[in-house]
Amino acid sequence: MDLRTFLAELDAAGELQHIHTPISPQLDVARVMAGRDGTPLLFESLTGYPGWRLAAGYVAQRAHFARALGCTVAELVQRMAKAMAHPEPPTTVENPPCQEVVLSNVDLERIPIPRYHPLDGGPYVTTGVTIIVDPDYGRNISFHRLMRIGSNRLVGRIVEQRGTDTAWRKAPEGLPIAVCIGLPPHVLLAAAMSPPKGIDEVGIAQAFAPTPIAKARTVPLDVFADAEVVLEGVLTHEFADEGPFPDLSGTMDGIRQQPVFRVTTITHRKDPIFHALLPAGLEHKNLMGMPREPTIFAEVSKVSTCTGVRITPGGCSWLHAAIQIAPQGPDDARHAIEAAFRGHTSLKHVVIVDPDVDIDNPADVEWAIATRFQADRDLIVLTDQPGSSLDPSAQQSPGQKTHTAKMGLDATIPWNEPRDGYLRVPYEPLDLESQ
Repeated sequence: MDLRTFLAELDAAGELQHIHTPISPQLDVARVMAGRDGTPLLFESLTGYPGWRLAAGYVAQRAHFARALGCTVAELVQRMAKAMAHPEPPTTVENPPCQEVVLSNVDLERIPIPRYHPLDGGPYVTTGVTIIVDPDYGRNISFHRLMRIGSNRLVGRIVEQRGTDTAWRKAPEGLPIAVCIGLPPHVLLAAAMSPPKGIDEVGIAQAFAPTPIAKARTVPLDVFADAEVVLEGVLTHEFADEGPFPDLSGTMDGIRQQPVFRVTTITHRKDPIFHALLPAGLEHKNLMGMPREPTIFAEVSKVSTCTGVRITPGGCSWLHAAIQIAPQGPDDARHAIEAAFRGHTSLKHVVIVDPDVDIDNPADVEWAIATRFQADRDLIVLTDQPGSSLDPSAQQSPGQKTHTAKMGLDATIPWNEPRDGYLRVPYEPLDLESQ
C-alpha cells in the first residue's frame, strides 16, 4: 500500500478532509493543521506551488495505523513486536513511481517545504525518512528534521550516538543518504522503531505490508519505490545553525551546530504529495511514542503478566506511560515499574493498573490512582536517573547525558485486601428504543 492508496481508503470512509482553498505553506498550512489536529487533511492547492498537494494528519490516530496494518488498535503492540522479531526481505523493482520525475538541477525552493511557526529557523522537512548504510551494521532508516538553508542544502538535527550519527562519523568524505517523503503509515511506523543494531527497519516495514524498494539514481542506496519525493545526496562534515524549532514537548528547541545535507538529485512522482507533520501534534506524538510500547511490553512481560502498554499524549508521548498488568503476586506492580524504565529509558513517570482499567482513557487511569493508590505505600521514586533531553525540567548540560528523577505509581488493587471494595458498581444499560 502506498500513500495514495491509503488516502483513498480514508476518503472512501469519509475520514479525509479536502482543503480546496489555496493555502500558503509558509505558516498558513500549519495553522490549519493545528486547528484540525487529529483529522486527515489533503491540501489540494498550495500557493506558489502549482501541481503539488500536501497531506497531513493521516497517522494522527492509532486507528489509522490499525487500518494500514489490518488489525485492531488493541493488537498494534503485538504487531509491532512480531514485525521487529521477524523482519522480511523487501522486493526490488525497476522504474519505480518515485522516479517518474528526475531533477538533477536541484532547487529545494520548488518543493512546498512548510514553515510551521514564526520563530522557526526556516522551512522544515518534518517527515523525511532518512536511509543510510553503516559499514558495520548495514542499512538504517530513521527520522531527522531538516531545515532548508539554501537551494540545495538542508541542515539536519542528527541526534548524537544514534544510527545516522555513528555511520556519519565513520565517513570522513561524507555519508551518502536519501530522504524519502510521502510514505504510507506502515513505513513511517517501521522508521520510528528502534530495533537492535543490525536489524533492518525496511525489513520490519515489509513484515507489516509489502514495501517495494528501488535503486537510487545517484547514491549507493535503496529507496522506497512508492515514495512521493526522494532527496538524494551527502551528509557532509560542514556545519550550520539548526533551529530554533518546536519540540515534541510543545516547547521551543534551541539552536545547534549540525551537519549539512547537500542534495544532489531530487526525484518525485507526477502530481506529488508532500507530507507535513505538525511539531508536537498528534502525528508527531504517535510516531514518537507508539514504537516504544513493544519494548516496554517485552520488559514488563519478563516480570509480570502484562496486558497492555500506552505511552500517553499528556506525557508528550515520550515521558509518561500507563501499563496494565494482571498481578499474580504482591510485588508484580513494583517489578513492572522497574521493568518499564528499562524498556524505555526516557520514561519519567509510569502508572501500573489492573486489567479492568482502560489505559486509553486518562480519566479511568486517574480513577485508579484515586481509589487504589496510597503514596506512603505505593509510590516509587528514583533519583538522579538517565532522562530525556525533551524534558525541560530535567538537569541538562551540553555534551552530557540528561538526568532526572523518576516516579512509579502502583495503582493496582492492594494484594492482601478484598477486591470487592475496589471494583466499580455495574449498571445494566436500558435500551429505550426496544421498549
